[in-house]
Amino acid sequence: MKIQLAWRLARLAVHLARGLATCAIVFPWAGAGLRERLVRGWSARLLKICRVRVEQAAGAAPLAHALIVCNHVSWLDIFVINALLPCRFVAKAEIRAWPVLGWLVQQAGTVFIARGNRRDLRHIFKGLVDALGQGQRVAFFPEGTTSLQGRLLPFHANLFEAAIDAGAAVQPYALAYLDREGGWHHGVDYVGETTFVDSILRILDGPPVRARLACLVPLAPHGRHRRDLAQAAQLAIAGALDLAATPAGAGAIAGNASIADVR
Repeated sequence: MKIQLAWRLARLAVHLARGLATCAIVFPWAGAGLRERLVRGWSARLLKICRVRVEQAAGAAPLAHALIVCNHVSWLDIFVINALLPCRFVAKAEIRAWPVLGWLVQQAGTVFIARGNRRDLRHIFKGLVDALGQGQRVAFFPEGTTSLQGRLLPFHANLFEAAIDAGAAVQPYALAYLDREGGWHHGVDYVGETTFVDSILRILDGPPVRARLACLVPLAPHGRHRRDLAQAAQLAIAGALDLAATPAGAGAIAGNASIADVR
């Protein structure tokens, strides 16, 4: 094993241990403001260890209260967004199985949905409406699964209804991982048979990454159907990434760390 890779793995292990200790000791009594600061700082340090530099592209200012939707490339996505503005994420139950990180994102307030569990979805949907109504930030990845960079899968529309019911704006985020030359950095792609451990090793042992995150113009929910909001968000993200949006029902290469795979 290369010395540099071993050193990065050691730093990552120490950082994960600190995260576990913080969640176990500090989070039980910490207020919302302190939790947000801890999540933001921990996420930023995780990305630094992975040699991922976050750049906020020109665009709209991030809203403090909104339903945030973003294209989905990698397990890194959650931490890139949290390093900018911590959110309460909606994620598939399988993410709980991520080694250590699964437990950490749960402690940070992630809400998990079991695939095909309609009762679970209804319960969580009500919780999302309440959270948005209380001024919290909620985020999910409407593609439902990760996809190769340069592709954008159809957006599932169900959870957009929470913004309509709560009267909260929908703010699309466009996320791209770039190499030194400004092209897609496919070392972060998390699709197909790639395991979580494989992905971590590839990122730690690969070239540095630029994560470019663009906060786009918010979408007002009033008088709109959830499918209209989903389509508008998809087109906005596709335009920011200079991609063609995949029509609903069309196939594409997709894979692992799925989020909110519900229609």
